[in-house]
Amino acid sequence: MGKKGKKGKKPKDKCCVSKPRCKRCPIQMMKDGTLPEGYTVKKRKLVKVSKGKSRTSGSKLAA
Repeated sequence: MGKKGKKGKKPKDKCCVSKPRCKRCPIQMMKDGTLPEGYTVKKRKLVKVSKGKSRTSGSKLAA
């Protein structure tokens, strides 16, 4: 049997604030662009983004 594609690891729920950041740190994953779709980081915690909102909607209102 062939090998199937391996999924990336899920990010941690909260950043551990260590300096060098670990591979699963949500802040590091957001910086690298490997954070799963539908998630963002607020106040060092991983939060789910609701379907109706996008990251750019706030900046459009401010402009």
